[in-house]
Amino acid sequence: MANKPLAKALETISGIPITPFRKSDGSIDWHHYKETVDRIVDNGIDVIVPCGNTSEFYALSLEEAKEEVRRTVEYVHGRALVVAGIGYATSTAIELGNAAKAAGADAVMIHMPIHPYVTAGGVYAYFRDIIEALDFPSLVYFKDPEISDRVLVDLAPLQNLVGVKYAINDLPRFAKVVRSIPEEHQIAWICGTAEKWAPFFWHAGAKGFTSGLVNLLPQKAVEMLEALRNNDNDAVWRIWEDIVPFEDLRGKYNQGNNVVVIKEAMEMLRQNAGVTRAPVNELSNEDKQLVTELLSSWKLLQPTKG
Repeated sequence: MANKPLAKALETISGIPITPFRKSDGSIDWHHYKETVDRIVDNGIDVIVPCGNTSEFYALSLEEAKEEVRRTVEYVHGRALVVAGIGYATSTAIELGNAAKAAGADAVMIHMPIHPYVTAGGVYAYFRDIIEALDFPSLVYFKDPEISDRVLVDLAPLQNLVGVKYAINDLPRFAKVVRSIPEEHQIAWICGTAEKWAPFFWHAGAKGFTSGLVNLLPQKAVEMLEALRNNDNDAVWRIWEDIVPFEDLRGKYNQGNNVVVIKEAMEMLRQNAGVTRAPVNELSNEDKQLVTELLSSWKLLQPTKG
């Protein structure tokens, strides 16, 4: 497999940076975006994924998405792999993928189709057509539980498929698909539901995981990866217990809190995350208080006095 070394390099943390939008006019604050990317890379994260869901990809214009990838490559400056998120219609994804190639990204991650009416055959064709048109290392983001994993088995022989970000929290199902792919077509399997699920996916075959936590506390994600690699179960579950309340808060309202919890926490730590774009609004006062309590429990904030 020509891309086997790259696939191996993806068995790590895939850090998804937030996109900071200015409160004044909603534009992207590139200065503070660079601060975020530098913080993530400087703390040992080896894969950066601009235009991921935590980046609010679907709230970006196509030109903003291209610019985010271009600037990420510039800011990373070879210190980590850059895997650019692409998506929308097949032709649009190809356009974004070609722009990512031209900008110097190392690979692309193809978002799951958001069309309301999809079939397994259609999803397979969508991913296949993009991968073949780009002729560039590609990952697929697989998260629709109604679509058969047979799609991944059929895609696996494609030379330029290097990894799958699997975001369906069904461990027996995941273990089965990993074991359904012949050794000669092996790819990188990445837990797409972050640190909360990483230990479980690790033992089923995913030797990497995504992280939004890296935006504010990359060290914690690195500790989790090192503990998993060292088979240090005491450390794994200690770190897991620390992280789960944060991930549970992000998961509220059918994942509606996913990005805004991170941005609120970063703002509390004066890390300049900006605001979210519609259709995500700011946190409720109750959830803001929960973020404060979590950061205080991590000794990142002084506890408030009643």
